[in-house]
Amino acid sequence: MSEATIVAPVSKVRIFFNRLASTVVLWTVILTALFSGHKAVSDCVFLLLMVTLATSGLLEFYGIMAKRGLVCFKWSGLLAGILLLAGTFAHFQGWLGLANSPSRVNDFETGLLILFVIGLCVRQFVSRSNTAGILAISTTIFGFMYVPWLLNFIQKINFFPGVDGKYYVLYFILVTKFSDMGAYLTGSLIGKHKMIPRISPGKTWEGFVGAIVVSTAASLGFAHLFGEHMAGMTPANAVILGLILSMTAVVGDLIESLFKREAGVKDSGKFFPGIGGILDLLDSLLFNAPIMYLYLRHVLTHT
Repeated sequence: MSEATIVAPVSKVRIFFNRLASTVVLWTVILTALFSGHKAVSDCVFLLLMVTLATSGLLEFYGIMAKRGLVCFKWSGLLAGILLLAGTFAHFQGWLGLANSPSRVNDFETGLLILFVIGLCVRQFVSRSNTAGILAISTTIFGFMYVPWLLNFIQKINFFPGVDGKYYVLYFILVTKFSDMGAYLTGSLIGKHKMIPRISPGKTWEGFVGAIVVSTAASLGFAHLFGEHMAGMTPANAVILGLILSMTAVVGDLIESLFKREAGVKDSGKFFPGIGGILDLLDSLLFNAPIMYLYLRHVLTHT
């Protein structure tokens, strides 16, 4: 009788510290670039990181769709994502004319999206083998909107006119990641009541409450320490944002879990020890970025 190799399960403590180490290393690199004090270096490194995260995340998304048996125009989506990030960067650098109007960059995004949809339709016209045009176009557009379009809001926060945007970037990343940490720790320690087990068996209602409490506390703490650098960041706004960002962080995590569950994969990739792939790192940030941007624009600054 052959002996079976038994693989010991990885403890939750080890998983937590692997996740924490990967998160700290990655965001230390990003935030060091933001706060380097050299604008040209900070801006170029920031753009490079955004493009790397967007393209890697989009490749993972299209890979998940492929495992689900869904076709897409992968290279068209990647090109559109790079053009979106590069075009937004060029706008904020003043290379495309007026650089201090959020509405202009929004118009640029709308124009690019229109051209992207038309381009995908033309791409299907010349395809000789793909007979699932509607599916391919829909999957490609959704991937573009889910990864680079949502991620691009981080760039729009960083370069937001009239404020020191890097503090808002640091703030919303910190609050979001404290939500993840609060959910994981609370759920691991006292979690008993499952939220949506068919999508994510590990998520519990206790973890959800922990995410809200820890995230809101982090929001208040950051606002107390760095509020002088953040226009409009009163304690009341810190509480509101802490509550909103913590809840949408959990929703973003569940959305990616839904995609992975349908594709039959545990992680979107293996890039980060303890975390998984790029999408596993970004899932809670993707939906929080536009929320932070809209709150910054319409509540904190009324721009």
